[in-house]
Amino acid sequence: MGEAFVVRALNEGTWPAFARLVERDGGIWGGCWCISYHLDPSGQKGQCKPYRETKERLVLEGRAQAALVCEGEEAVGWCQFGPPEELRNIKLRKQYESEPGPRPDWRITCFYVGKGYRKRGVARLALAGALAEIARLGGGLVEAYPEDVEGRKTSSSFLHSGTLAMFERHGFERVRRLGKNNWVTRLTVSG
Repeated sequence: MGEAFVVRALNEGTWPAFARLVERDGGIWGGCWCISYHLDPSGQKGQCKPYRETKERLVLEGRAQAALVCEGEEAVGWCQFGPPEELRNIKLRKQYESEPGPRPDWRITCFYVGKGYRKRGVARLALAGALAEIARLGGGLVEAYPEDVEGRKTSSSFLHSGTLAMFERHGFERVRRLGKNNWVTRLTVSG
């Protein structure tokens, strides 16, 4: 790869780098600050506004976790993860809940790679970093909901759940289809 990327946990010390990346790229997908997964699915609309302040509070309280990929002191991408009670509002949630299975200990919900860093292995490093952090935190059953892009033209800027192939390369197994192109995948991580 050639770049000097390092992976760091999102916390009080790395919050400024995370915030700079989000602000540099316009708040991410219209200003969401990767907060939608934290929403209470049955809660009122706008419950987490203002998003930036809510995300910062969750990080400072230890209730918003991510593996940040950094180049020097600047974040260039991340992989968000956390226990299901932290990340309740997953994509295609109603379909997911209609077929109950074992409850995961951890969820990997989204990725973001900054402009100018896509297709350079940042998401792969972020996923490896998230799995390492999950292992450090005790491990357990990890679930993710990546998109199968095989045979389809897709834009890397919209693959916020990661690709199925990337997860399978990390040992995740397909459990069931979720929607048209996503899969529930699982991996047990030792602590």
